[in-house]
Amino acid sequence: MAVWRAVSRWLAILALFWAGAAAAHEVQPAVADFEIGPDRVQMSIRMTLEAPLAGVDLAGLTNTNDSGNSDVYDRMREMPPEDLRAELEATWPRLANRFSILSGGSRLTPELDGVSIPDVANPENPRFSVLRLSAALPPGTDPLVLGWDASMGGIILRQQGAEDGYTAFLQNGQLSDEIPRLGGGAYTLSVAWDFLRSGFTHIVPLGLDHILFVLGLFFFALKWGPLLWQVTSFTLAHSVTLALATLGIVTIPPDMMWLVEALIALSIVWVAVENIFRPEMGWFRFVVVFAFGLLHGLGFASVLSDVGLPQGQFVLALVMFNVGVEFGQLAVILAAFLVLVLARLAADKARLDGEEALIRDMPALYRAVSLVGSILIAIVGLFWFLERIGALPGA
Repeated sequence: MAVWRAVSRWLAILALFWAGAAAAHEVQPAVADFEIGPDRVQMSIRMTLEAPLAGVDLAGLTNTNDSGNSDVYDRMREMPPEDLRAELEATWPRLANRFSILSGGSRLTPELDGVSIPDVANPENPRFSVLRLSAALPPGTDPLVLGWDASMGGIILRQQGAEDGYTAFLQNGQLSDEIPRLGGGAYTLSVAWDFLRSGFTHIVPLGLDHILFVLGLFFFALKWGPLLWQVTSFTLAHSVTLALATLGIVTIPPDMMWLVEALIALSIVWVAVENIFRPEMGWFRFVVVFAFGLLHGLGFASVLSDVGLPQGQFVLALVMFNVGVEFGQLAVILAAFLVLVLARLAADKARLDGEEALIRDMPALYRAVSLVGSILIAIVGLFWFLERIGALPGA
């Protein structure tokens, strides 16, 4: 028991550390609004400017703490706007080469038109600046291809000023499709794939809070029946609020999104605690999961509000994003199940005697894993809840 208490304390400390680091330093994609004029293309990019200026390579990175230049990045987040602007202007000739603006086989050089940098509020949170740039277009009607270097991370492109504008989520240095200068292109397959992938990646690996909630559903019971009832309830609920919020029927003011995020964290705590003390399927569990699914749908809607939906393919993009979310949830459940099966196979090979041999029984093994897992999930969820309501120092 003494060993178990010591292990539990260390697991709790590690869970809190991981939760705090993930919340403060999670990498988020940039959002670029662009408009193609008769002779120039103009872009407005909302991004964490400190990352490229600090030399942080965002390719495949989910947390800036994992970068060798994380100390420089953290120091720049505390810089006043005028100092960060000076860093940008000094670095721009090198930084401009990371942008890809192509037309007719020629690479166009972007010009820095300006930058808006907010004051430092809480250096523990990322600061989103707006970079404005443009490039002169060569004569003719050749389409454009846009993108940037993989080291800059992911970028969401949203074409403005066109009835059926181009929208895409680019990762790993990927370039856009050819974008006609006059707009009106049909990007059905591209839009479907981009929003399917976007929905999936906002669960795996970016949606840590949604991953923990889905694991909380998995840790409720070993039988497939209760799991399917819960996942179905959760899916129906978040699909409803995702659609209503995206259509503008339900709106959450931006200054109130902290409350939605806090309640999402509280939902994680709730399902984890129920797993520990009352793992029994009934109407109450069904209602609770459905209610929390409504909250998570609002969280997904906030993501889509940043990405933006193409007007000409609104329904397709919304449906494919939701399908991507479902694939992400299924991937989490499948991974958790495979880990459990591997643990069971390892127990068969292990030399276990006496009471330890009980671990070979799948229900006993599952209950042990679900208890420890639910305890850790509850700790992380509680930390996030307190952080999001501002109850922790520096939050």
